Amino acid sequence: MFDHALFEPIRRAALAFPGTEDSLSHNATPSIKVRGKLLCRLHESGEFIPIHVGFERRDYFLETYPETFHLPEHFRKYPYVALWLQHYRPRVLREVLETGWRGLASQRQLREWEQQQAAGPTGR
Repeated sequence: MFDHALFEPIRRAALAFPGTEDSLSHNATPSIKVRGKLLCRLHESGEFIPIHVGFERRDYFLETYPETFHLPEHFRKYPYVALWLQHYRPRVLREVLETGWRGLASQRQLREWEQQQAAGPTGR
């Protein structure tokens, strides 16, 4: 099957954003959703994480971080990029998750996030 422990750092990073929640997706794979929409999930292969980024930002991640992201053929018609589990840096993970989250979040959630960021670590 797949190793849920590999998804745990991605899960923790994604749950830092307002309105995110644990869920299960395709074939009972662990996932994170925002307002009922899929942000990311552990792929059944256990090798990568599809992350919602929108079509307009997908090429940016593929071109800027070719060692970190790829696009399986069957994902081409969906607004996702695939993050290799063994080849990512925390800063890049946060960037791609925030991009995806911003595309799915409500205006209220976006405002809440901006206020948290402006308050800094001591204001949380």
